[in-house]
Amino acid sequence: MALSFFLSTQVFCRATGSHDLSLLAIYTGGGFLGWLVALPFIHILTHGRPPQTILAGWFLFLGVVTIGATAGLYALQYRYFYAHWHAPFPSRIWFYQLIYTAAVALYQFAVLGVRHLLPAGLALLLAVSMVMARRSR
Repeated sequence: MALSFFLSTQVFCRATGSHDLSLLAIYTGGGFLGWLVALPFIHILTHGRPPQTILAGWFLFLGVVTIGATAGLYALQYRYFYAHWHAPFPSRIWFYQLIYTAAVALYQFAVLGVRHLLPAGLALLLAVSMVMARRSR
């Protein structure tokens, strides 16, 4: 995912401004977490299945979990940035602020962040899925 973000910002000229290094770290962490979380689910759900199901499992689970992990890290960073403007921790208002801040961060990632995963990330996902599906048989 870090390679996909780097290609998106440098080759496809989708620069994000002065925060490219921190975003690169978020995409790197999202790819790493996505791999760690998706791997056991893929092995459990595709064990003993036909090859095309194994390929689809790798493609679907690895893609969805990686995007979810990256979006989650983005939301955590977003929350950390806005935390000092929020109400004190145990209050009802704090919970509302937490929910709405996370929702806005996830929406912003869906609109602005997913584009860094296309087209390079999709091609890399397909290549990794094909290699890992072949190894899983």
